[in-house]
Amino acid sequence: MSLAEDSISRVPLAQRDPEVAAALKAEQKRQQDNLIMIASENLVSRAVLEAQGSVLTNKYAEGYPGARYYGGCSYVDRAEELARTRALQIFGAEHVNVQPHSGTSANMAVYLALLKPGDRLLGMDLSHGGHLTHGSKVNISGRYYDAYSYGVDRGSNLIDLEQVRARALEVRPKLVIAGASSYPRQIDFAGFKDLAAEVGAIFMVDMAHTAGLIAAGVHPSPVGLADIITATTHKTFRGPRGGLILSRKDYASCIDKAVFPGLQGGPLMHVIAAKAVAFKEAQQPEFVTYQEKVLSNAKSLAAALTELGFDLVTGGTDTHLVLVDLRRKKISGNEAERLFEEVQITANKNIIPYDPKGANDPSGIRLGTPTLTSRGMGSEEMVKIAAIIGAAIDNRNDRLFLDQLKKEVNLLTSEFPVY
Repeated sequence: MSLAEDSISRVPLAQRDPEVAAALKAEQKRQQDNLIMIASENLVSRAVLEAQGSVLTNKYAEGYPGARYYGGCSYVDRAEELARTRALQIFGAEHVNVQPHSGTSANMAVYLALLKPGDRLLGMDLSHGGHLTHGSKVNISGRYYDAYSYGVDRGSNLIDLEQVRARALEVRPKLVIAGASSYPRQIDFAGFKDLAAEVGAIFMVDMAHTAGLIAAGVHPSPVGLADIITATTHKTFRGPRGGLILSRKDYASCIDKAVFPGLQGGPLMHVIAAKAVAFKEAQQPEFVTYQEKVLSNAKSLAAALTELGFDLVTGGTDTHLVLVDLRRKKISGNEAERLFEEVQITANKNIIPYDPKGANDPSGIRLGTPTLTSRGMGSEEMVKIAAIIGAAIDNRNDRLFLDQLKKEVNLLTSEFPVY
């Protein structure tokens, strides 16, 4: 029996698998009804959704365009070439690989390409705003490689390049990594390039969080400074969940071989097609306007929270995220995350630099503006949201008051539909 004749294949999801259909419907409602403030999340366009849910999911395409290990790849080659070409146009890099399944797999591919087990790398301390894949001991990057870290200044919570330089001179790493997952300020890529050169290290930037800002030209770019750059295509970029690697031409061959066949098999061609769509969207003037609003909304949120007596790590933000130190409010990150859920605000608990409580029950919470901005919210809404956050914390033991705040959130989300 052919697929066309198979009655099961033509049954809609709601009938074929009502349990999964119900989960999808509930998740769509959650995204509509909640103020989603997770800095690493966003909303993709309908075009990206359509490309990712396309027939390209049926195609196996090990290899690269023009050099596949399977037949029938002419059309997926076209999709991948579009993704490659557009990414290079956006960022101005010499080479790109769009096949990594995620930012983590992109980072692992770089390490596989450039390092041997036991080689030294130097990255930002996870507890100071870095990422698991920058050498954390619980991650493969900290288990297979001799990983060292640098942190932020205890007084300002800012990266002090002289402190990083001293650490690099002490460690003499083969690879220096700049980039963060919860550091709200711009990073001096030129300064990192100089200190990497001084110790004879390869310089890598992980711009997973700021890729969309950089693509729009509203944040400094590491292209032309870093030897290797990794990124995700979601977060601020507003594309499908996935990764990419930009590099100088002299690293192109080893990077491509590390991605395939070194680390991955067949690429996710439906995701690569969705990346191509997102890259085209990033080339439109509206994308620049969007990223400018992401930044202005983050600054408005930070200012409003400060006015309400919140302590912000580094005192503010230059990016899409705000890291809040909750100690003055006498509430932990865990408690705040759960409290916010009660009023339908979605955020994540987060460790702060020199956190006395540790990662399991941190003292901070991380807030981001990409999703709210994608819904069309602006500075006025950021002030309202900050007020709701402050009121929820101040009245966290008053059930009736929290119910009223939830109604305020429902009113706000109803004014800004997700799709």
